[in-house]
Amino acid sequence: MPTRIASGRRWEKIVIVLGIETSCDETAAAVVDDDRRIRANIVLSQVAAHRPYGGVVPEIAARAHVEQIDGLIRQAMTAAQLEFSDLDGVAATAGPGLIGGVMVGLVTGKAIAAALGKPLLAINHLEGHALTARLTDNLAFPYLLLLISGGHCQLVLIEGLGRYRRLGTTIDDAVGEAFDKTAKLLGLHYPGGPAVQAAAQGGDPGAVKLPRPMAGRPGCDFSFSGLKTAVRRLLANEPGLRAEDVAAGFQQAVGDVMVDRAGNAITMAQAYYPGLAHLVIAGGVAANLHLRQRLAVLCQERGLQLTAPPTGLCTDNGAMIAWAGVERLRAGLHDPLDAPARARWPLDPDAKPAPFAGKKA
Repeated sequence: MPTRIASGRRWEKIVIVLGIETSCDETAAAVVDDDRRIRANIVLSQVAAHRPYGGVVPEIAARAHVEQIDGLIRQAMTAAQLEFSDLDGVAATAGPGLIGGVMVGLVTGKAIAAALGKPLLAINHLEGHALTARLTDNLAFPYLLLLISGGHCQLVLIEGLGRYRRLGTTIDDAVGEAFDKTAKLLGLHYPGGPAVQAAAQGGDPGAVKLPRPMAGRPGCDFSFSGLKTAVRRLLANEPGLRAEDVAAGFQQAVGDVMVDRAGNAITMAQAYYPGLAHLVIAGGVAANLHLRQRLAVLCQERGLQLTAPPTGLCTDNGAMIAWAGVERLRAGLHDPLDAPARARWPLDPDAKPAPFAGKKA
């Protein structure tokens, strides 16, 4: 039984949790303990399977999860050098996400928890992202989170475990979706985020004119549908434009919007907590170097510290789910074996819908 010295000569059991993540197109399993050690973290990407379609196909994703999840869990346990009996809990993403994929991981987690007689932790995928900075940087509550990915774009005040105050969200499309669409319009490969970033390195952002949706307005909400449309019209009207210049212009526009919206959120967050000192970025788009640089400058100007988990822990992974499970288990929380899978599951259920809000949670 893994143990540690808690104080003096008293030995205390280490809390170890298996985490399972299948909400989109990564099949992932990890083992994490409450000493913040990632004992194993295995992610199987499905990019190659979805690339011909320019986006994630839910049926293909769910099928791949079914085929791979058992093997990945075995790999994770082997890499962690642990037996299933060493686990203190099993955490699995219960939503939000593509419901077929969510069900695969959650049912697997339930089966393992039931077989072992261990607690089940049904984890909100967004909570996994929200708490990652506490795993990687031992960050104390409260802090401000900018969650940017293919399916989500939110500014959330992380006040404590289970206490999340949404300050802003997208009223239409997520920023990662905008990156993917722009890449497709430019003839770049999928996934669009890394492709646009690479192309932008050789471009001139001043060569094109694109809008900055919502910039300058009160509040912290986002909108990217109009920016996608502007890129499409620009390419239709000026077919001779270099892809590199359009990519650079698009990335610059997104950066301007992010800085504007995050700046407003900082003001709002510090009104609640005057001593708040950290802005955390998470989600797949948080790997974008241009956005990290822009937000780092903003934080320096506003007296905050920017915290960005390593790239591998910004994108979907099992470690963040396992860590959320550790946090909840240490707080005495667990879930029944009939916990439902959810396609939608907001972090802040009391948040008012964004004006003209569409399909995004």
